[in-house]
Amino acid sequence: MCGIVGATAHNEVVNLIVDGLRTLEYRGYDSSGIAAQNTTETLIRKEAGNLSALQNSLTKNPLSGTCAIGHTRWATHGKPNRENAHPHISGNAVAVVHNGVIENSNELRQFLINRGYVFTSETDSETIPHMVDLYLNSGVGFFDACRKAIGHLEGSYAIAITFNSEPGKIIAARKGSPLIIAQGEKGYMVASDPIALREKNQIVYYLEDGDIAEVTAETCDFYDSEGKHVSRIGTRLANSKCTTSKNKFASFMQKEIFEQPDSVRATLSGRLVNSRTSNRLFDKGSCTILDKVDNIHIVACGTSLNAGQVAKYWLESIAKIPCQVEIASEYRYRDPVVPPNTLFLSISQSGETADTLAALRFANESPYLGTLGICNTDNSSLYRESEAVILTKAGIEVGVASTKALTTQLTALALLVLKFGELRNSSHVVLDSFADALSHLPEMLEDALKTEEQIKEIAQRISQHKSVLFLGRGHHYPVAIEGALKLKEISYIHAEAYAAGELKHGPLALVDRNMPVVVLCPKNDLLEKLSSNIEEVKARHGQVYLLADHKIDGQSNHEIKDVVEFECGDNLISPITFNVPLQLLAYHTAEYLGKNIDQPRNLAKSVTVE
Repeated sequence: MCGIVGATAHNEVVNLIVDGLRTLEYRGYDSSGIAAQNTTETLIRKEAGNLSALQNSLTKNPLSGTCAIGHTRWATHGKPNRENAHPHISGNAVAVVHNGVIENSNELRQFLINRGYVFTSETDSETIPHMVDLYLNSGVGFFDACRKAIGHLEGSYAIAITFNSEPGKIIAARKGSPLIIAQGEKGYMVASDPIALREKNQIVYYLEDGDIAEVTAETCDFYDSEGKHVSRIGTRLANSKCTTSKNKFASFMQKEIFEQPDSVRATLSGRLVNSRTSNRLFDKGSCTILDKVDNIHIVACGTSLNAGQVAKYWLESIAKIPCQVEIASEYRYRDPVVPPNTLFLSISQSGETADTLAALRFANESPYLGTLGICNTDNSSLYRESEAVILTKAGIEVGVASTKALTTQLTALALLVLKFGELRNSSHVVLDSFADALSHLPEMLEDALKTEEQIKEIAQRISQHKSVLFLGRGHHYPVAIEGALKLKEISYIHAEAYAAGELKHGPLALVDRNMPVVVLCPKNDLLEKLSSNIEEVKARHGQVYLLADHKIDGQSNHEIKDVVEFECGDNLISPITFNVPLQLLAYHTAEYLGKNIDQPRNLAKSVTVE
């Protein structure tokens, strides 16, 4: 993976491809390239590093053509260098860009080497153009050669293929990795993300798993996994796209941290009325299935998994529904037991996370009561393949490290918990308090953002260390996990989170005067227990940094480096608010260290491979 843009038209398209690749930079990548057809051959330019390197190459050695495919790569097979960058070509004729992982690439590579093909890269993707070329040499046409070659591929893929002898034609295919085709006024485009298409196209077609499309400047024909000609319904996109300007902020991540109050307002809008959920909670499907739910399985990855862990506490304490939270990449490989009337709930910012989608597809074939998705992107695979969906309304999130996506996921989950509480006649006192806290959440987030200057001072000190511990208890423990994840993602400082009561079972061995320990300290029933855990750290001279939603009395001595106090509102909602200073801490630590905050090394925004 990471980004595909292709175009075929009656006019020059190379600049269009470059512009499309630029819109996909936020997804994270390590190289880029373009293959363009002229009248006699396919010419390729590709470079390691940022897109600017490719643009410099195009300035020195321009490309032109009315049919071209481009790619930004996030390495899976092979080092991030020019040789492994896409597009890959066979026989100076067949060019391919590919997202996903070809799991049987080693077998295919050996099969092709035995037939005289020479590989110039370490990638799994290079097997594709060689397989197409093999079938072309057997005498079949371009489309059939692509179809036969694709039939050998195991794993996940989104592919765009061109061939010199059929100029102006792109063959596009997908399985497990997103790919869309858009019809514009001057031709067609192929892309892995709609953001590369907006303002240029009007109608978008979402390929289904197993689809192969034959695209020219005038036509687009779709074929299903069995090779049957099928129709796909197009969706009209708005002409304008969400802004990707940083405005006054130094980075997209900082901007998105400060957008959280408004993103939460958008997520709550029309869904919380007079302290109760409205019938506008679901963007797809309805709430009728919720009446029958006896158990819930939440499945997600990374930051979304942490959101699910918080929701587990809410569901069991407020709605009294047993809840199990699963890592998506592990879930379908362990024969999960599905109790009667169990709801499958998947969470993904992009709606294209490969592991989460694989789990959803497994769930759709399992005896679940139904499938519910929470994501930020309508028309994503998760949106289309879930029976019901709640959209988070976060707007586009450019920074690779998730911030407002997490906050709005938690907001959507809180609304879902409130709905379950209403259906189950939970305590009106609890529901009223929960709903009131939700309605004031944007203001609480704004108050938490005011901690930035104090957090910057702490970040400067933490930036001088190689490892940090985060501690939390109860439903703040998943938030501690998220805080550690954010710090390691963008600062590259090793960080680990523990349930504070687990300190004495091993992690305490790490604590000395050189170990910063960030403690989430809400005023709740576990405060006395947490205070004892803090004393354990102080006794070993650990550097304690407290985040608290109340005045700290009797603990502000020389053993505590700093106390950051802010208003959180109701304890049940406070995990959402505690995220903000942790996000700011990660951001400013990375800033002091001079890291590329929006595009951290080795990471991608939408993980579309297993």
